Amino acid sequence: MDKIEFLQPIFHPRSIAIIGASSQVEKWGYRMVSRPAQTGYRGDIYPVNPNSKEIAGLKTYPTIADLPFGIDLAVITLPAAMVPNALRECLARGMRGAIVISAGFAEAGEEGKKLQGEIREIARQARIPLVGPNCMGIWSAPVSLNLAFEEAPLRGSISFISQSGTLGNYLMLLARAKGYSFRAFVSSGNQAVLEATDFLEYFGQDEGTKAIILYLEGLQDASRFAKVVRNIVPQKPILIYKAGRFDVGVRAALSHTASMAGNDRIFDSFCQQVGLIRCYDPLHTFDMAVALTTQPLPKGKRVAIISGGGGYCVTMAEAACAWGLEVPTLDYATAQKIKEILHPFAPFPLNPVDAASDVRPMTYARVIDILMGLDYIDGVFMMIPFMFEFQLRSAAAIRELVDATEIICGLPAKYGKPILGNMIPRVSVGPALDLFQKAGIPFFATQDESARAMSGLVRYAQIISLAKEVPFSAEKPRFPRADQPIAYVSRVDPVNIPERD
Repeated sequence: MDKIEFLQPIFHPRSIAIIGASSQVEKWGYRMVSRPAQTGYRGDIYPVNPNSKEIAGLKTYPTIADLPFGIDLAVITLPAAMVPNALRECLARGMRGAIVISAGFAEAGEEGKKLQGEIREIARQARIPLVGPNCMGIWSAPVSLNLAFEEAPLRGSISFISQSGTLGNYLMLLARAKGYSFRAFVSSGNQAVLEATDFLEYFGQDEGTKAIILYLEGLQDASRFAKVVRNIVPQKPILIYKAGRFDVGVRAALSHTASMAGNDRIFDSFCQQVGLIRCYDPLHTFDMAVALTTQPLPKGKRVAIISGGGGYCVTMAEAACAWGLEVPTLDYATAQKIKEILHPFAPFPLNPVDAASDVRPMTYARVIDILMGLDYIDGVFMMIPFMFEFQLRSAAAIRELVDATEIICGLPAKYGKPILGNMIPRVSVGPALDLFQKAGIPFFATQDESARAMSGLVRYAQIISLAKEVPFSAEKPRFPRADQPIAYVSRVDPVNIPERD
């Protein structure tokens, strides 16, 4: 049985039973009923509670024995000591998978370890998938199953595996606020049965997943993990943030999910050997994943920059250099061609291209088309000043805005190169932004975020190239190291600049 079939009851259940459902809104037993019921889950929900007739508008069942036979998924929120017997009763009713939200297992001491060992054996003997214990549930876009969040995530193609439920929830909220979208989320918890590697293998086989993000506190079987990663990396990128860089993190991980964090330097080398993109801030993984799921991979690390203001040009160029990108000077013929498009008072376009507050949408479409067509430019950063309400001043202006935006939206496919943008959150509005979002051109709030995202595209392109050339080796690092800014200042060679017109 492959992972897609084995984990079908977890990510594609047609029905779920909430064991330990509660009418008290502050309890997990209530959230596990209300969240799927209120965020569009398409299957049947069966709350189990002997003291309530109805919870969140749904009929309850007094005991597990009173449930219909053959429910796909049991979601258990009972006290830890009650979980083993409840799991046995669920299996007796033909349930095919389980998610144990309850805490109080291996992370809580010896008695908890015994309970965790007991549910592990029950699940393994029955050959059912079990998530947890000590987890915060899942989100699965294909069936709109939301156990983890008060508000369902936006739908997309990123799948996120988090060993921490609370941190995973926090990061997903931040990601939603930035407009990022997801295929799935899973809080793996103590990993009594299903480990992060199992979920990784599943999402590696899942056609709807285009990029995978991991937050890990420890690995139980590094050899198996490496094998799975090596199989997936040539098809889709894997980005990882792992706790345990410092002693305090190792200690915290042990008390949190009973995980041994391991030696960080060894893990860093391991990431380079197998092609993982390692990040040193958990939210960085999301910025990179958004670009990786929407844009073509660049052939190199040479970028062009265009904006309506010089300050953005300067800071974007510095951010690009800090993340290991190059900002080559435009050749004179190209610069002169672009100069003819800009206002007469605009600076001579060396790269970055400062459009000097030009608000004509077609100016940017024409210039970006030229930049994308250059054989020494591998990608473009843009901050374009026509995603504001004041631009919608006439029918002709709207037509130009839409026409120019459609041209820019078609350029990544035309040239096989990425375009990344910057915008002011909650200020940028209108049809241009809507068209960019539909076309999958990502916009970021800061220059550092944009540069980091482009560096992720460059890094994965290098990983893919190396993976094709030479087999993976355990002897020495092969891939570019981690996502840390490069501490150097890039010098721009002097060129002859014509005087202003």
